[in-house]
Amino acid sequence: MSQTTDHAALDAAAETQRFMTAVYGWMSFALIITGLVAAYTASRPELLNLVFGNTWVLIAIVLLEFIAVAVLVSLLSKLNSWQATLIFILYSALNGLTLSGIFVVYTAESIEFTFYVTAGTFAAMTLYGYTTKNDLSGWGNFLSMGLVGLVISAIVGAFFDLSAFSWITSCFGVVIFVGLTAYDTQKIKAMNVIGNEGTDEDRKEAIMGALELYLDFINMFLYLLRLFGDRK
Repeated sequence: MSQTTDHAALDAAAETQRFMTAVYGWMSFALIITGLVAAYTASRPELLNLVFGNTWVLIAIVLLEFIAVAVLVSLLSKLNSWQATLIFILYSALNGLTLSGIFVVYTAESIEFTFYVTAGTFAAMTLYGYTTKNDLSGWGNFLSMGLVGLVISAIVGAFFDLSAFSWITSCFGVVIFVGLTAYDTQKIKAMNVIGNEGTDEDRKEAIMGALELYLDFINMFLYLLRLFGDRK
């Protein structure tokens, strides 16, 4: 009986590891797409002008990004895994278009440095979220309130030029997304349904997990860039 239980536990651990590997794989793939699209767009003045020179084009791209995420979150049960994957890839490419503007504002060296800082911080926190025995669900309310605070501060910042306030907001944003990385990792790990391996539902869960961690990484990177980035 004990051996049977041990084997079942090992099988469950192996399946969870496989699931999380898929999550990290899709997240990394999306980051690569975003980076390539951003770098290519930044290297083409005509594309930069198309994206940022026309307000309506930029608004359309941002709206498409919101729609893509909304469809994935609200209609996931009605999508198959290939549809979910294509929407996720489309979103990461659209995000690359809007993020291309950082190459205009910041030096390439500071962007590279900030990326490495983000990658190291993300790796440490996602490892903590994956391995810790502590229940991180209690962080949820604090992190949710923090996200609301960031939205409010962004609205205020759009109307008032407060450099000190912007610095404080950036620090707060880093803290929130560092916490979310660990919190979301543990939540995604628990989301895996043992016995679902290879099913369409399993693949959709991996895509949703990848989306959450992708957003944590991107937002952490942007807030760190506001703190450490050297403007041109």
